[in-house]
Amino acid sequence: MAPLVARAGMVLSRNIDDYPEGIVIPIDKPYRWTSADVIRKVKWMAVKHFGKKNLKVGHAGTLDPLATGVLLVCIGKATKLADEFQAHPKEYVAGVSFGATTASYDLEKEIDATWPLDGVSEDALRAVLPKFVGEQEQVAPLFSAKSVDGKRVYEIARALYKAGKPVDSDILKANRITIFGLELLSFGGNDAERGLLRDGAMQTGAPLVGLRAALCPTRRGGVIADPDRQSPNSRINVASTEGHELVQTEIRVECSKGTYIRALARDLGEALGSGAFLHSLRRTRTGSFDVADSLSLEDAAQLLSI
Repeated sequence: MAPLVARAGMVLSRNIDDYPEGIVIPIDKPYRWTSADVIRKVKWMAVKHFGKKNLKVGHAGTLDPLATGVLLVCIGKATKLADEFQAHPKEYVAGVSFGATTASYDLEKEIDATWPLDGVSEDALRAVLPKFVGEQEQVAPLFSAKSVDGKRVYEIARALYKAGKPVDSDILKANRITIFGLELLSFGGNDAERGLLRDGAMQTGAPLVGLRAALCPTRRGGVIADPDRQSPNSRINVASTEGHELVQTEIRVECSKGTYIRALARDLGEALGSGAFLHSLRRTRTGSFDVADSLSLEDAAQLLSI
């Protein structure tokens, strides 16, 4: 038997025993929510719905706070499948800005350097994309959840960053990842010709999915005080790009577990003799779970009769 996969419009029984294999809720994670924020919100609703305080709730595959899209929330026995779900290939739409860098490779940190745009063009980007398709070594961002000697790398990086010391990329070793396909969706804010790069071959791609902005739950003492009240998460910074000359692009990425799209943005910038960072990221698919079938938190509230 497989766990129940929740869909919009569904209402769950109030007896958790009716779901012996657990429940999977594909959530469209809102902007400026951490993955942990989503879990706290859904767990609060699920505990209230099922009347079971020790209910297990977890997720399969963390999304960065400034990313949106498919986050698989597992309830009950389905939490045992989290590692299996996390291992599935994933698809993203990445907004990559060329001409500057940030310490986090996205907008959680301020722009720390600007770079020339002489080598950045649509033709040049199309030419380098095939070089990033296939199995390869990738060094993860230092502001990430990777562990070194039992300590989260982002803890090391943030301590160095706050102290004004250089954040040394030699802290991390390269990981083996696979990028199955890359597609340039737009360049410089203009629609680009469609063409999916898969092992060097051009194929037609699906249209870009729009982003949904959202707000973050307020908390007291690390616990959601009133999950129905929502306000911006003050812990999540969004840096300004005002006054900087940047070339913005959007790229579809199909990749394996463990791939950091922020690191891909960094590497693309280096390949074009410039700097680059993510200005947006949306996970559009995890395995067979598509963002089009994912639930908003409002949908989840209806699912759990809140």
